[in-house]
Amino acid sequence: MVTVGTIIWLASDLLFFAALFAAYFTVRNVTPELWAQETELLNFPFAATNTSILVASSVTCQLGVFAAARGKAGRSAGLFNVRQWGMREWFGLSFVMGAIFVGGQATEYAELIEHGLTLSSSAYGSLFYLATGFHGIHVVAGLMAFLLVIGRTFVTRKFTHEQAISAIVVSYYWHFVDVVWVALFASIYILQ
Repeated sequence: MVTVGTIIWLASDLLFFAALFAAYFTVRNVTPELWAQETELLNFPFAATNTSILVASSVTCQLGVFAAARGKAGRSAGLFNVRQWGMREWFGLSFVMGAIFVGGQATEYAELIEHGLTLSSSAYGSLFYLATGFHGIHVVAGLMAFLLVIGRTFVTRKFTHEQAISAIVVSYYWHFVDVVWVALFASIYILQ
C-alpha cells in the first residue's frame, strides 16, 4: 500500500511540475526577447556538472535499493570495499551527492542574483526561481528521507522487509526528482 500511495502522490506532484513547465513555455512564447536576454546569464557548464552529479546519485540510490532487497543494511567489509556496501553506504553517498547538488544550486543562485536576475526582476526570473526552487525543495525532502531510512536501520536490531520497502519508496521519490530535474535542465539550459 505504501508503494501504491507513493506512486499516486508522485503522479499528483508531476501535475504540479507540469503546471510550472506550462507557465514557463507560455511566457517564453509571449516574450522571446526577454528569454534571449536573460538566458545569457546562465552558466551552462556549471549546471551540466551539477546535473551530472544529481543523475549519478540516482545510480547510487538504486545500488542501495539492490542492497536493501538483499537484506543488506550495512557494509560487510571495510569502507573502501565498495562491493560489500549495504544500503546505508549507497544511500549515504546519494545523500552527499544530493547535498552537493543543492549547494551548487545555491551557488548558481548567488551568481545570478549578483548579475541582477532575481525573483522579481522579470517574468523569466520568476519562472526560473519558481521551477528550480521548488525542485530544490524536493531534493532537500529527498535528502531528509535518506537520513530517515538510514537512521531507522541503526535504531532496529534487524533489517526488516518493511525497511527495505521504505528504501524502495524513497528511491521512487529520488528517481522522480532526478527525472524532473533532467526535464528542467533540458528546458532551461538547453532549449533556453
